[in-house]
Amino acid sequence: MRGDAGHPVRLRFAKRGKIRFVSHRDVARAFERALRIAGLPVAYTAGFAPRPKLSFGLALGVGYESDAEYLDVELRDPTDPGALPGALDAGLPPGLAVRGAAALAPRAPALQEAVTAVGYELTPAGLAPDALHRAAAAALAATTLPVATTRKAQPVVVDVRPSLRHLAVDPDGHRVTVEVSTQPRPARPPEILAALRTLVGVAPGDGEDRVLRTHQWIERDGARHEPLAADHAPPAPAGAVTRAPVVLTS
Repeated sequence: MRGDAGHPVRLRFAKRGKIRFVSHRDVARAFERALRIAGLPVAYTAGFAPRPKLSFGLALGVGYESDAEYLDVELRDPTDPGALPGALDAGLPPGLAVRGAAALAPRAPALQEAVTAVGYELTPAGLAPDALHRAAAAALAATTLPVATTRKAQPVVVDVRPSLRHLAVDPDGHRVTVEVSTQPRPARPPEILAALRTLVGVAPGDGEDRVLRTHQWIERDGARHEPLAADHAPPAPAGAVTRAPVVLTS
């Protein structure tokens, strides 16, 4: 979706708790249902099987949580963005929550093209605080961090160091915050954790590694923008009419 016609809006939403195990396709269905319940004037594609004009940002792995997911929706009529979080939350399942909304400028770049950096909070299982501190220091000092992984169903060795912009251990020593570039190919959270374990010779623990996406950034001309603040529409003319969502009750 590029906003060539209609009135595009961008949503920021969280994905927390058990719903982290739900697939991307099911999340899309949940939002399609919430949009219908809210009575929003969603624009549809043309053709034999019209679909709502929705465009998600960078894919989030199944099992990961996030406070920074984004969705662009094209509407047929201007709608008050401030009313969207409450209206949509009423139709979303527990664990999905809209945290903000903004009107987009026409022809705004797609999220998957615009986002240049992503932040995560990683909680590795079975990696003691002292080992995590040592691994982080070694990772920052390294020029390469090769990791054996799988891409497109093929075993490969990838170097995660070029995309690793920032890495720091939280004061409690149980979590690590990282920031990675999305181009040319972002390092994946499991690959980063595998590299840290390799540096200190620690095997994966019996528990579950937890991954929380905390930020996505759009960077242009030396400045970085949170996606709700980037490409927003100019202020509406004085006296312009916007509609509010009408939540359906049946």
